[in-house]
Amino acid sequence: MLIREFTEADWPALWPIVRAVVRAGETFTYDPAMSAEQAHELWVERPPGLTVVAVGDGRLLGTAKMGTNRPGPGAHVSTASFMVAAAARGRGVGTALCRFALNWAEDHGYAGMQFNAVAESNHAAVRIYRREGFDVVGTVPGAFAHPALGRVGLHVLYRTLGTPSAPDAGGVADHQLG
Repeated sequence: MLIREFTEADWPALWPIVRAVVRAGETFTYDPAMSAEQAHELWVERPPGLTVVAVGDGRLLGTAKMGTNRPGPGAHVSTASFMVAAAARGRGVGTALCRFALNWAEDHGYAGMQFNAVAESNHAAVRIYRREGFDVVGTVPGAFAHPALGRVGLHVLYRTLGTPSAPDAGGVADHQLG
């Protein structure tokens, strides 16, 4: 599997993945009725952030976006989000994207990575994040309206990264993972 920087040429193949994940309403706090234009604006990061795609078997398998969690005094902490195509789940794509984001954040001098809103019912993602060294530092009870389970908690997860320094706006190289 190759993880590389998103290009605009990827959007026609990426939008169906984003649309399916968002419309399912099971994992993201995004409006399920969002348009392709709204999704593009929300998902495609501007520098110094980065959006990537995972490519394998001649198609897009998933995507990640990463950047600064909050500006100003919080700019030393990164964040990331991940989406995997339904047909590619359970094949290590989410783990590879998470590891890519962690490496990117360390390479850019972030002190930690924080996920602000992970549905506690998203067991696969929580398992990956814990395996990759994240801790659940808090849960907001009933903050996520799951379409089948009703209101479930939203976890905040955090992981400390390497030696803290100021984040930079450097580029990204293609990474072969697998």
